[in-house]
Amino acid sequence: NGAPVLPPAGSGRGGYYQDDGPGENIPSNLNDIPDAVPRIDPYVKGPNKPYSVFGKTYRPITDNTTSFKQRGMGSWYGKKFNGQKTASGELYDMYKMTAAHPTLPLPSYARVTNLKNGAQVIVRINDRGPFHSNRIIDLSYTAAMKLGYLGSGSSELEVERILPDEIIRMAAARQSGQTTGATVV
Repeated sequence: NGAPVLPPAGSGRGGYYQDDGPGENIPSNLNDIPDAVPRIDPYVKGPNKPYSVFGKTYRPITDNTTSFKQRGMGSWYGKKFNGQKTASGELYDMYKMTAAHPTLPLPSYARVTNLKNGAQVIVRINDRGPFHSNRIIDLSYTAAMKLGYLGSGSSELEVERILPDEIIRMAAARQSGQTTGATVV
């Protein structure tokens, strides 16, 4: 199915936390899963208020104009959380193109680039986390696979918020591509 063979949980060789992992029946078409399609969605009220975890206070972005770009280590999460409610109230699906971020609005969208190989995806931010000082974002299993770091468990990433004005331009480009018959790549 194209998914890499992963080191065992807790082996210290990357991968994932002790009781997490890729799941038993990994769909064979994960490379065909499209990136998240950015939309302008209303923010969820509760998870966009300041909050504290492990003694650290986080202040989520709550406007539509603040640009955000960050570089650091990103990780992924899988079966341990699959099917559970995210901070936005949506159910986590490890095979969709989603991510957890401590301060980006819920929901919102981000362009994530693996700085080691140049691979890039667009994800929907629908959860809070990770709450480890050395991690900036937790991606779904599929997003991490498409960025090429499932086996290592983490990689140096760049995360860039997609603002509403860019979302409008992206939607217009998709529409014009559909009406003219041109292929939008």
